[in-house]
Amino acid sequence: MLVQKYRDMLSGKSVIRQLAEFATERGKEIGYENVFDYSLGNPSVPVPQEFTDKMIELLTTRESGELHGYSPNLGITGVREAVAASLEKRFGLPYRKEHIFMASGAAGALAHAFRLVTEPGDEILTFAPFFPEYHPYVDLTGAVLKVVPPDLERFQINFEKFEEMLTEKVMAVLLNTPNNPSGVVYSGETLERLAGILREKSGLYGHDIYLISDEPYREIVFDGAEAPCVSRYYDNTIMCYSFSKSLSLPGERIGYVAVSPRCKDAEEMINMCVQISRGIGHNCPPSIIQLAVAEVLDKTADMRVYETNRNLLYKELLSLGFTCVKPGGTFYIFPKAPEEDAKEFCRKALKYDLILVPGDTFGAPGYFRMAYCIDTEKVERSLGALRKFVQEEGYLHV
Repeated sequence: MLVQKYRDMLSGKSVIRQLAEFATERGKEIGYENVFDYSLGNPSVPVPQEFTDKMIELLTTRESGELHGYSPNLGITGVREAVAASLEKRFGLPYRKEHIFMASGAAGALAHAFRLVTEPGDEILTFAPFFPEYHPYVDLTGAVLKVVPPDLERFQINFEKFEEMLTEKVMAVLLNTPNNPSGVVYSGETLERLAGILREKSGLYGHDIYLISDEPYREIVFDGAEAPCVSRYYDNTIMCYSFSKSLSLPGERIGYVAVSPRCKDAEEMINMCVQISRGIGHNCPPSIIQLAVAEVLDKTADMRVYETNRNLLYKELLSLGFTCVKPGGTFYIFPKAPEEDAKEFCRKALKYDLILVPGDTFGAPGYFRMAYCIDTEKVERSLGALRKFVQEEGYLHV
């Protein structure tokens, strides 16, 4: 007999993926260059040349078993040492290899983090707007994801609602900054206030509340700013990182768990990750990719195009009368739809070959997401389609 909970999920497929598939099929009809596909957060810039060069060097100078054999359960020792040294240099925390577990991207890192600190029935809080896949990520562990309603004015944390929902059943808080879908970077002030509340409630409830920090967009920050390091604000932080966005390597599935050195059980938690892997099969990411990223930890892809695209879209959206919080990072923008039903708004946009994602599954009905990780030339051409859409559909007078 098939498992019913997974059968039930067939009727709740990812809206993002469905729209991406629609865009692909539409592209076969009119040419994909004519489809303004803002659906999927798939990096559009090439990997750094240094990464490519390192891959070629590895393939031509190393033994096959070293490159293509299983890595140690915790990850390759030298890679973990390199990651720890990079984090220590960058953030001033005394990371060592004992605090690092190599994982299959941020999703793999999160899969371990959730199981480290929750039992079935425990609660994890996250903040809307949020990445919709958090629900299956958490719910299928047996824990329960609960969503704090958004602060629609700034998309920072709604602290009033957060404190109401932070009950004794909460074992972890899941944070994503820079944020998908809003593009907002949580301020140092926001993180300091959050950490203070978590310390207070941990003492009151008599158990640790962990902060799980999902950081795949950490390097994509605009206007010369840097994203504050979450682990510096709260000792019991589990950092979940992916190289998918910073190095444009989503298909390579490589990232890590980094438990703060200030967390009292940090080394034990990392060793527990190995045991978790035995149960979920999320183990031993590719050896060659571990070795290659270890050589480019302080490099990124050339992501200037994302800031250029952000500026173009933000300016045009405002000129058309949209309400929108200016993204501080990522490659997403999250405007308010000009009608209450964002799903209907996005459905109408399809007539103009604009692929927009309604914000309902992100926990913010009435908003929509645009993933602007596409060529700038295509963004520029899409502005005419966007203007035509809002004029012909009678949304705005421009």
